[in-house]
Amino acid sequence: MSARAHYAAPMSMLTPPGMGGKYRITGDKYPRMRPHRRRGRLFVVVVACGTALGMAGWGTLQLIDVFTGGGGEASAAGSGAGCAVKSTKASPVPSASAAALPRPAQITVNVLNATTRSGLAKTTADELKKRGFKIGEVGNATKQYDKKVTGIGILIGPSASLNTSLPVLATQLDTAERRTDAARKGTEIDLIIGDRFKALNSQAAATKALTALTAPAPAATTKKGC
Repeated sequence: MSARAHYAAPMSMLTPPGMGGKYRITGDKYPRMRPHRRRGRLFVVVVACGTALGMAGWGTLQLIDVFTGGGGEASAAGSGAGCAVKSTKASPVPSASAAALPRPAQITVNVLNATTRSGLAKTTADELKKRGFKIGEVGNATKQYDKKVTGIGILIGPSASLNTSLPVLATQLDTAERRTDAARKGTEIDLIIGDRFKALNSQAAATKALTALTAPAPAATTKKGC
């Protein structure tokens, strides 16, 4: 054998039989057979990013619905249970009591003075006439009331006037006592002036009270909202 004879490197004991040449494994340690972690980590990152983008998009849509009042079918579906009932602005509707109240021109008032001060009946009657009331008898009160009314005054009418004519006349003298007489016939009302009487309510105050009395009663409506 020549001196330049080929030196064959010994095969490692790790090289499988028949796997020589470039496939042989050299060294004295087994290779580590571990799965590649890079692909697994990349998959987790992709999934996490997709989830985050999805949640961000959903949150944006919810904010748009809140500020624009949208929601479409989803809002309609969620407007059932859990939604509070909100009251809306009341709309005026005619009430039976307001419709039954007479106008001042339909009320006849007898103005009677039960005090020692003269002229009160006439001046009061003239003022009521200016405000649209019809004036009947003007003079002194009967013995039953003369010098016996210590308050501002008394309004007396038939039973049917309790919720009709009496409230309307009371807008002119709201602190006067109201009475009904079942034996009284007709529709006239007596205004008996008492000791503490000074004057009728101001026309502005009386007009405001009369407007509130005859105004239609508001009917509240409701709607559901979340």
